[in-house]
Amino acid sequence: MEFCRTLAKILTISCLLALTATVGLSAPAEKTVYDYSLVAFDRKEVPLSTYKGKVLLIVNLASQSVFKDQIALLEELQKTYKDKGLVVLGVPCNDFGAQEPGTDAEIQKTYSSDFHLSFPVFARASVRGNEQAALYGFLTSDKKGSTGGDVHWSYTKFVVDRSGKVVARFEPHMAPNSPELQVTIEQVLEGKFKAPAPKDAEEENKASRDRGEGPGR
Repeated sequence: MEFCRTLAKILTISCLLALTATVGLSAPAEKTVYDYSLVAFDRKEVPLSTYKGKVLLIVNLASQSVFKDQIALLEELQKTYKDKGLVVLGVPCNDFGAQEPGTDAEIQKTYSSDFHLSFPVFARASVRGNEQAALYGFLTSDKKGSTGGDVHWSYTKFVVDRSGKVVARFEPHMAPNSPELQVTIEQVLEGKFKAPAPKDAEEENKASRDRGEGPGR
């Protein structure tokens, strides 16, 4: 009888261990920016894992936007924090007011020759709608957090920490030299940034209206 009880215990423990292992294997890993790519002007995909360990500021650019003065400010930001680990990533976008027209060659010339940027600028991509780049689907996916929701205009800025997580978002009116953005960049670089708590339903609705997503707009 004692042998039967011992055998039953062994079988029970074995089953629990097997179940735990199965659950552990089947649980999907949390996605990060490093699971995505952007396309360079030569049409080759650039995995964002290339920038693993860096703090990223991902911005959808438009050379004819009313916010185009931010291009020079982004370059200043890059130079200021480059040695601390910041990389600005520019994504030209024609989704809003057709403010990034032209061929890839023309767009490349604009950012490399006219603006003389030192940070990477990629081929034009859509940041919303049916042709939305997969990266932007990820960047805007956290609907309950402060970073979620559709991009509504050029120069929307996403801050990504050194582990590849999206931790902050700044709307177009928030310039790269604004104290709020720079303090956030510094805190993320130092590993001291604390993301805001998830919104409750009322806060989420207000944030949606502020971004032009809700009925109050």
